[in-house]
Amino acid sequence: MAQVPPQSDQESATKSASDDHILLPKQSQLKDFMSTLPVREGWSQPLIQYKRYWFRPQMLEKILQVQDAYKPRADDIILATQPKCGTTWLKALAFTITNRSRYSFADHPLLTRNPQHVVPFIEIPGLGTDHTDIETLPSPRLLATHMPMSLLPRGTTSSCGCRIVYLCRDPKDALVSRLHYENRVVKGCNLSMDSAFSMFCEGFSPYGPFWDHCLEYWKESLARPDNVLFLKYEEIMADPVQAVRALANFLGVPLTKEEESSGVAQEVARLCSFETLTGLQVNQVGGVDRGNKVYLDNSVFFRKGKVGDWTNHMTQEMGGKLDHIVQEKLQECGLVF
Repeated sequence: MAQVPPQSDQESATKSASDDHILLPKQSQLKDFMSTLPVREGWSQPLIQYKRYWFRPQMLEKILQVQDAYKPRADDIILATQPKCGTTWLKALAFTITNRSRYSFADHPLLTRNPQHVVPFIEIPGLGTDHTDIETLPSPRLLATHMPMSLLPRGTTSSCGCRIVYLCRDPKDALVSRLHYENRVVKGCNLSMDSAFSMFCEGFSPYGPFWDHCLEYWKESLARPDNVLFLKYEEIMADPVQAVRALANFLGVPLTKEEESSGVAQEVARLCSFETLTGLQVNQVGGVDRGNKVYLDNSVFFRKGKVGDWTNHMTQEMGGKLDHIVQEKLQECGLVF
């Protein structure tokens, strides 16, 4: 793979999310194709650059595989995030909202199953499964992805009509969470904040540049508000009950008057809260070995869940520098953190 030196800037996300994908090689030739792409060291594993974005090799291979394997349906619901931006919380909320007629709060699947396991990823195989399994799921399917919008399989965006919910987060908190995640799940990794901060500011991070990922979904939400909902972690934290209502409306399952009067929105918010989920045994023990020195405890998906925790891990000067970079990248688009 061609080595890429550190860069001070990354190409901005100026292309539409509907840009054509390149003609991909056959599945048997993917590794050969990937060997021609730029690679760079620095994080717990080397990252490969594909269409502006950086990925772990195994993740990029899965993304390329699902370009043909995933067949979008008009009633699909896709929960899109960058890693460490509230994925687990969004999965819990969307699963509970869309399945509330099937399960009672007293005997709910989330009481015995990690939220990550009840909503499958499009590009990340589940335990002992492969990508074909999501094709066997009945409609409507609730799915998740970390893919940038421009890399979603063809037909997922404008032509399919499926709903997409995107959750973003203050990049400073996202970076801190990413650093802790890397050091915890990858054996032997001891990445420093200074090193991670420097790379992140360059746009070099898993699924980064961070701002390009956000910007693609933001622009699509402005162009197609009926199909793409853009949410912020901090806003859900400030009013989770209202977030439940907004999600239910967007997903086509609004709360009824009876549900409002009986406090269903409050119950959903309570069940999916950080305090409730972290207190459950299923989220404290167990896990899965992903191979390649990566072991995922169920508890790794929960750290602090707080807004502004970055102040405990980086200086105000560092925070100001990252804010300035993000503001420059997002200038005139209307998206602010």
